[in-house]
Amino acid sequence: MNESLSASTFDDLGRILVIIPTYNEAENIGRIVPRVRESVPEAHVLIVDDNSPDGTGDLANELSDADAHVHVLHRLGKQGLGAAYIAGFGWGLDNEFDVLVEMDADGSHDPAQLPRLLDRLRTADLVLGSRYVPGGEVRNWPRHREFLSRGGNMYTRILLGLPLADATGGYRAFRANTLRTLDLQGVGSAGYVFQVDLANRASTAGLRLAEVPITFEERQYGTSKMSRSIVTEALWQVTRWGARDRAAALRKRWGRG
Repeated sequence: MNESLSASTFDDLGRILVIIPTYNEAENIGRIVPRVRESVPEAHVLIVDDNSPDGTGDLANELSDADAHVHVLHRLGKQGLGAAYIAGFGWGLDNEFDVLVEMDADGSHDPAQLPRLLDRLRTADLVLGSRYVPGGEVRNWPRHREFLSRGGNMYTRILLGLPLADATGGYRAFRANTLRTLDLQGVGSAGYVFQVDLANRASTAGLRLAEVPITFEERQYGTSKMSRSIVTEALWQVTRWGARDRAAALRKRWGRG
């Protein structure tokens, strides 16, 4: 895959917005935003800060003051990853962006690989950066974290029938029309299971999903937001959705009988 694709390559995709949610990412935000701007100079960046007590919001304002392509959306408090992205998507759609990208603030998603996602978006409605397709890689993760991630993805494929190797990853590129199709206001999942929710909605809607390999690297600075409660929420929600889908399939079969 060509990593030297220039921003001019993506003029046909329209206006690009990279959404980066933050909560206590003061050690990372000043590192990640310049790398995004270097990787795809024509892209805009929206930092969605949940009133971080460590001053991330103030640093985001400084980045925005110095660069007209960097914007900041301040929220009142910590309300979850999904809610942050919903707010960011709404801002991006209201401001007529054509492509909206999800990216973590902690450096685990390499901005240099963003052109891979954008290039593939030409023939897809949603492109997911995947750790678990050929060419994908995970670095510096404890073995139990990778085991949990792979197991969670297998569980998701089985219960929901999602044709994805990495439905839980958060490095993604959406067409604006994809997001308009997904009824974002009806998305109730706030935590990391939000990623599964959107992928499942896109698949159910018959949209074109694609995966490209990425290298995921554990953060070097700051503290991970992952917790036992987040994992429990994800497992419960996927189980509930799987049971709902199977019940609907059975009702449909009996109705035909």
